[in-house]
Amino acid sequence: MEIKPALVKELRERTGAGMMDCKKALVDAGGDIDNAAELLRKQGQAKADKKASRVAAEGRVVLKSDEQAGRHVLVEINSETDFVAKDENFRAFAERVAGVVLDKHPASVEALMALSADGRTLEESRQDLIIKVGENIAVRRFEVIESKGHVGGYVHGNRIGVLVDLEGGNPELARDLAMQVASLAPRYVNADDVPKEFLDKEREIILAQTAEEKKPPEIIAKMVEGRLRKVIDEITLTGQVFVKDDKKRVRDLLAANKSKVKGFRRYEVGEGIEKKKDDFVQEVMAQAKQSR
Repeated sequence: MEIKPALVKELRERTGAGMMDCKKALVDAGGDIDNAAELLRKQGQAKADKKASRVAAEGRVVLKSDEQAGRHVLVEINSETDFVAKDENFRAFAERVAGVVLDKHPASVEALMALSADGRTLEESRQDLIIKVGENIAVRRFEVIESKGHVGGYVHGNRIGVLVDLEGGNPELARDLAMQVASLAPRYVNADDVPKEFLDKEREIILAQTAEEKKPPEIIAKMVEGRLRKVIDEITLTGQVFVKDDKKRVRDLLAANKSKVKGFRRYEVGEGIEKKKDDFVQEVMAQAKQSR
């Protein structure tokens, strides 16, 4: 059966699938473009299932805000390679997902993927994207902050995203703190948030490090507590040296502005995911094959 190039082009524009995949689907569907599109969607599900076990540790973080509603979201979308993370289709999908989170505030990723945008569920759109880019795509996580205070948002290189909820102060301070969190990655807001188990373990490590010190016990005790305070300052936002002025600590800045950090969230693409080590040449060859 002869399939006209114009029909292949139309199907490709509708589905985003490769030219040969579109031609084969049209042949299998007897030239019916609607049936061919349905075949491609089914193939997308099959490809998505096949690629689901492949590690997706690259991608991008998207931040969106509705200032009037006081709602702010961070979303992490993953791909297998940085090459695809920069793809226009991937970027558009990530923005669409973040927009749905902002508008519908779902309870979980599973609930999110069942929601619709542009006439298709996000899960269907994810499967469509897998056909287009030839990689596993995953919507990993999202965070929603609703606040009547100042929320500072910052994204660095599409790979690190931060939201800081600030009580008092001003929008500029909130953004400065978001940049601080992006840069120095504190684990807690202040010393009161640090778990006792962590402090006990650190104290034990520092004691072991000072075992050879030939000093009176009371001096050793002061040394241990001094070093422990230094560790706490390094891992807490309020204890860190302010990145814009190394003569101040964040707690000093907050005091001067009569403000308080209620919380923060920091996403970094792929954190906690064990990444595969691919040969770069093989990666490029794989992408070249997908683009044919």
